Amino acid sequence: MDTLTSLHQRLRKNGAGRWWVRLFALLLLPIGLFLLGGGGQLIVLGGSAYYAIAGTIVLLAAFFVSRNDPRGDITYAALLAITLLWAVWESGRDPWALMPRLAGPAILGLAFLLPAMPRSGYRWVSRCGWSGALAVPMLLGLVAGFAALFVQPSSAAPARWTTTMPAETDWAHYGQEAGGSRFAPVAQINAGNADRLQRIWEHHSREAPHATASLESTPLKIGAVVYTCTASSTVIALDARNGRELWRHDPRIKEGDYATRTCRSLAYFSDAGAIGRPCSARIFSTTLDGRLVALDAPSGALCKTFGDNGYVALQDGFGKIKNSHTYSTSGPAVVGDRIIVGGLVLDNQKIDMPSGVIRAYDVHSGALIWAWDMGAPDRPGAPPPGQRYTPSTPNAWAPLTTDPALGLVFLPLGNPSPDFYGVRRRPFDEKYGSSVVALSVEDGRPRWSFQTVHHDLWDYDVPMQPSLADLDIGGRRVPALVQGTKQGDIFILDRRTGKPLLPVLERTVPQGAIAGEPVSPTQPSSAISLAPPPLTESAMWGITPLDQMICRIRFRKTRYEGRYTPPNTDYSLVYPGLTGTMNWGGLSIDEDRQIAIANISMVPWRVRLVPRKQVSAAVANASWTPLMIGTPYAWEQEPFLGPLAVPCNQPPWGRLTAVNLRSGRTLWSRPLGTARDSGPLGLGFGPPIPVGVPNVGGAVTTRGDVTFIAGTMDRYIRAFDTRNGAELWKARLPAGGQATPMTYMAAGRQYLVVSAGGHAILGTRKGDVTLAFALPKPEAEQKYLSKEGE
Repeated sequence: MDTLTSLHQRLRKNGAGRWWVRLFALLLLPIGLFLLGGGGQLIVLGGSAYYAIAGTIVLLAAFFVSRNDPRGDITYAALLAITLLWAVWESGRDPWALMPRLAGPAILGLAFLLPAMPRSGYRWVSRCGWSGALAVPMLLGLVAGFAALFVQPSSAAPARWTTTMPAETDWAHYGQEAGGSRFAPVAQINAGNADRLQRIWEHHSREAPHATASLESTPLKIGAVVYTCTASSTVIALDARNGRELWRHDPRIKEGDYATRTCRSLAYFSDAGAIGRPCSARIFSTTLDGRLVALDAPSGALCKTFGDNGYVALQDGFGKIKNSHTYSTSGPAVVGDRIIVGGLVLDNQKIDMPSGVIRAYDVHSGALIWAWDMGAPDRPGAPPPGQRYTPSTPNAWAPLTTDPALGLVFLPLGNPSPDFYGVRRRPFDEKYGSSVVALSVEDGRPRWSFQTVHHDLWDYDVPMQPSLADLDIGGRRVPALVQGTKQGDIFILDRRTGKPLLPVLERTVPQGAIAGEPVSPTQPSSAISLAPPPLTESAMWGITPLDQMICRIRFRKTRYEGRYTPPNTDYSLVYPGLTGTMNWGGLSIDEDRQIAIANISMVPWRVRLVPRKQVSAAVANASWTPLMIGTPYAWEQEPFLGPLAVPCNQPPWGRLTAVNLRSGRTLWSRPLGTARDSGPLGLGFGPPIPVGVPNVGGAVTTRGDVTFIAGTMDRYIRAFDTRNGAELWKARLPAGGQATPMTYMAAGRQYLVVSAGGHAILGTRKGDVTLAFALPKPEAEQKYLSKEGE
């Protein structure tokens, strides 16, 4: 250190390094001016005074440094000390909260360690200056905080998996079984060996990526065959053991401007009385251009006796419509001899959109059995000639769930069109919008309905398949329905009646919508909620203090009174955002432990209604399309991001959470995903730190105490210990894995399969791959089924 001090003194005496001093002063100058200007604006808006104070101190430090005055070191050190105290006072010790407040100022403070910089201090402090003496421990503290994020939970008590595993198991429904639990009663892959999984096979669909395409398929596995589908509605059959393609059916869809191209699921039917005949086993698929397709499961040939040579036109009865305004992205549901179909109605386009009618068809002939048109409840079938199904009714775009024993099909319903303007909604829109509805499989009549949002103005559709589970509540076993929502609530209902099994309260919510909008004064709130805490100015985030300050200014300029802040003609925040806390990936229910595993995202959206007379000027200055045709307003929306294209709210932006369904207690919760494939400005790279990123897709849970999930913006599939959330394994994917995995036994070996093709909205890398993982052969030959001795 004495040598460094001597070098520093010689450089200053000889004038060497003066260029660096001046350059550093020039760097501080615009930073100080920006902080002072923005900080002053923030004060006027009622926000924090820190940034204006910091800007003033930075400018003073720049002045002293430019004059080679040691008081520059003292002044900047004062800024570091004030910043440290303010950061800890405002945000605690969370490293993600401290990083934008401390990292930038501390890194600049390292400049005072360099020779020729004017600095001051006594004894050892003079060797690094007061600024350096503070900057180094601040940065080391941040590093230590981030290092703690990699610490895994302590190991759960070991379990023994014994008994003989069946050589073959199926995955016959989108959610594994008709109730949509996504729970696989297999345990060859378990918490004790999941870290040894290997890639076994992969299949490429050879389908060229499209700008609006997303590969979201959760395949089915029946017998020795895996069935999957692509974004263009092509159905492909693969050998379950090696991924070899057996057949494919390309329906040759009509081209159109489909807002999203995807196929999430297929459906399977087997006629036990006709085994061996053609089409005794059928695969059903829906297409982007509005057709229901029946295929012979062994060969892929069209079932010619179904509908019109294998196809049923799903747009019959809608009148004259635009082809891309309604289609199915989630597959149908088969129960008994009926196939039940919902469908997407494109959000927010105009007042007169296609109907959200739900229909049941005969699995053999394709004949229409019933249609539930909520606007014509007394008409059980198709509309007569010259009429049409009631337009713009709430629709079921997510997968359906069935309970054959109760004879019910459960519908997750969205909004009537348009989503954000409800002045003209009809009584049945208000009753069924954003609700779970139970229909009779026999005649399509409603048995019960439960509304998750009243008069929804936030696009808070019920976005996922309801999950069925028998739960021990209040000392008795109850047939329950578990419904996750975009707003973060998980409702536990008696699936026989729709009555809540855990408390649901009506809570007062913000008002202040446009004139004439009948905003509900209250909204239902469940005893189980994964909704993030309300936003505050101090929760605004950024990579540096500069973009964090900009986010704070934008927050103060945007109307936000908490969840359910109604949209108006000024900018307001929707949080949880339009994409929801939970979405179509659904919940995974560990039936043994009666817990739910949920992957959640937490990104706000900034929205506003634009009076129609202002639309032309607004469109000329923004990259958005004026929708809601037929209303006095257009709609503008965007994720609430900072200038570096990262969310303005503090991380984590994605979590994986386990909840006890009997008590509502959260068992564990952890950030899900890293910034490796995202990062600032959309550059596609970032630190591989578990920040928790937005995610799309769902989880599958097994009897082996393992939860598998992909879905994140970084291209990984991961395995977690269901008992405590510890990460057991991860594997790199060639493209975004925005799909829910599935697992099955084939020839005595357990396989884990996931689709990896990227996601149009999330912006992950596109691809065309279905991948399978399994244990190495010798380990796979061990037989496991049940757990003992936990």
